[in-house]
Amino acid sequence: MTWVRGVLSHPASGRIISALLLIGLAWLIARALRGMLLSKVSDTGVRYRTRKLLNGGLVAVIGLILATTFSDKLGGIAVSLGVIGAGVAFALQEVIASIAGRVAILFARFYDVGDRVQLGGIKGDVIDIGLLRTTVMELGAWVDGDNYSGRIVRIANSFVFKEPVFNYSADFSFVWDEIKVPVRYGSPLAESKRLLETALVETVGEYVAGARGEWGHMTQSYRIENARVDPLVTLQATDNWLEYSLRYVVPFTKRRVTKDALFERIVRDVEGTSGKVQLGSATYELVAAPPLRVVNERGETSAS
Repeated sequence: MTWVRGVLSHPASGRIISALLLIGLAWLIARALRGMLLSKVSDTGVRYRTRKLLNGGLVAVIGLILATTFSDKLGGIAVSLGVIGAGVAFALQEVIASIAGRVAILFARFYDVGDRVQLGGIKGDVIDIGLLRTTVMELGAWVDGDNYSGRIVRIANSFVFKEPVFNYSADFSFVWDEIKVPVRYGSPLAESKRLLETALVETVGEYVAGARGEWGHMTQSYRIENARVDPLVTLQATDNWLEYSLRYVVPFTKRRVTKDALFERIVRDVEGTSGKVQLGSATYELVAAPPLRVVNERGETSAS
């Protein structure tokens, strides 16, 4: 046991043991606080931020303990770090850029946990923002519409300096969407438009007040025009049918289900007109055809 006595008699042993004891105590306190606080919080967003805050506080306390315990040794260490600093910075430039990106995300409010974004060509919901990477639950890919694909994508935070960041929910939690409805020529214009306007307003009208309020805040924060958020139906005549465009605002999380409900309502209302209003389909008009010759059993030829 001579080596044990030698280690314990070393001048730094007492500091190391004290630091380890303090770190262990801080970890126990943080764990107790985490269990006590998180058990009383039901909101997932608050739980996430509370967990992040406790983890960050624990790291800060550990750093403070180490700095206080070995403060008289830091001068020599600083000289060595200065020598190798340039090489480390070059080798870890992507890491440093990602850390800088994390700072930019925090203070410039590029996005937050829960936002729907598109980063580096990846569209999805932000489920975690780490020191180096942002974790996204992917939308789309081989799945149509705004549905989860099941893949979790981790994107370096440095992307905020290299590519545009598309945020679907930061200051305005609605998006404009549009569907096109073909109506057969011969359907009465006034009744066709009234049918579509009624279906549109009764399906998405509940979102207008919220969208108008949020857009009002947008005009106060940014130099932007006062856009129309009320449902709108416009008409365009094509070669085959009358094409109505239905434009509306919808919460970014309800785009898919709203489109489904709107199409279902329109088809049901059209069927309720008993054929007075009909949906259009591709049609072809034959304007000319070559002469048709028919030969009967006796060999006689007739033309038509």
